[in-house]
Amino acid sequence: MYAEAIKAGGYAVVTGAASGVGRVAALRFAKVGLGVILADLSSDKLEEAVEEVRTVSADGVEVIGKPTDVTKDADLEALADLAFSTGPVAVLMNNAGIGGLPTTPWSGLDNWHRLLDVNFHGVLRGLQAFVPRMIEANRAAVVINTGSKQGITTPPGNPAYNISKAAVRILSEQLAHELRKADAPISAHLFVPGFTYTGMVARSIPEKPDSAWTSEQTVDYFIERMAKGDFYILCPDNDVDETRDQRRVEWSARDVIENRPALSRWHPEFAKAFAAFERS
Repeated sequence: MYAEAIKAGGYAVVTGAASGVGRVAALRFAKVGLGVILADLSSDKLEEAVEEVRTVSADGVEVIGKPTDVTKDADLEALADLAFSTGPVAVLMNNAGIGGLPTTPWSGLDNWHRLLDVNFHGVLRGLQAFVPRMIEANRAAVVINTGSKQGITTPPGNPAYNISKAAVRILSEQLAHELRKADAPISAHLFVPGFTYTGMVARSIPEKPDSAWTSEQTVDYFIERMAKGDFYILCPDNDVDETRDQRRVEWSARDVIENRPALSRWHPEFAKAFAAFERS
């Protein structure tokens, strides 16, 4: 559906567009001729991103910055009002997200609320504000939700983040099914970056590790796979290739099938078995 959406023209709306993969995605959408609405918290970075995207956009194609807090219903409704009053929406990319807030199952309740409100409810608010109007428009379009591998294999360390991204995965699956059921000319895609060196990562790791991909590599890989119609798009990096990702996902699923201890990949009794399975 992506090729049809690009051909039909219109606008791409990207949340979390001031930096990282959101900013690069906005650049890519502008380069193929779409107008772009960049949404993020009001900041100099948002203004800089708008100016950068304008440098690659075609003459006469609008590039707009819209300060948006995805934790506020009214902000997402205002973003949708702006988008649909400006032109048809060809791409909706629910990309805004946060990390770095520690939690455990029994502590960090404020961080739990914050992570879920941005990472999950922010995506849900975007769908609620945009998708009914996209269905009504009955034109080719795509909806992209940014997930995380931590929402698929759910490693120990930060359960609130994992749960927020697992919820995005399930929401995206349900969205894809319901769009198909509604016979809407709209495809849904779950964008799952690998280890990507973004501004959020740079705050704790000043220099890009050799194992990380750039935002440009990650977005280009995603768009190539989306253009082929893929729903699940797990992006590799310089350390984890597609086969290794598949092994890790399969191992996690087998925890349920074989009734192994929770998160057995990190259980000392299964360490050797997992290492052998991952290499096989």
